[in-house]
Amino acid sequence: MNGDTVQLWIIIVGLAIGSFTLRFVFLGLIGDRPMPDWLLRHLRYTAVAIIPAMVAPATVWPAATGGTPDLARLMAAAVTVVVGYVTKNLFAAIFSGAGTLYGLFYLLG
Repeated sequence: MNGDTVQLWIIIVGLAIGSFTLRFVFLGLIGDRPMPDWLLRHLRYTAVAIIPAMVAPATVWPAATGGTPDLARLMAAAVTVVVGYVTKNLFAAIFSGAGTLYGLFYLLG
């Protein structure tokens, strides 16, 4: 094995150990005890924080355009946010955003 392969496996094993440790702290050490209300209140917002963090870079700096924003992705994101806010329906927001994105790809070329 060359140095790049060894370094890659060290990173993979390190990330696996870190991921296991983080999960074990919550599930193994304090999983059988009731969590305080303030912690449960904060954990409710985890998905709300993670999903935009995953989507925003692909919307603002898409790899398909070389990192420059384009109208189709920005409009689809705007439609998704508006539909989600108005309807409070996740699937309506996702499908309307996807429809807008592919519709604009078709119209704009």
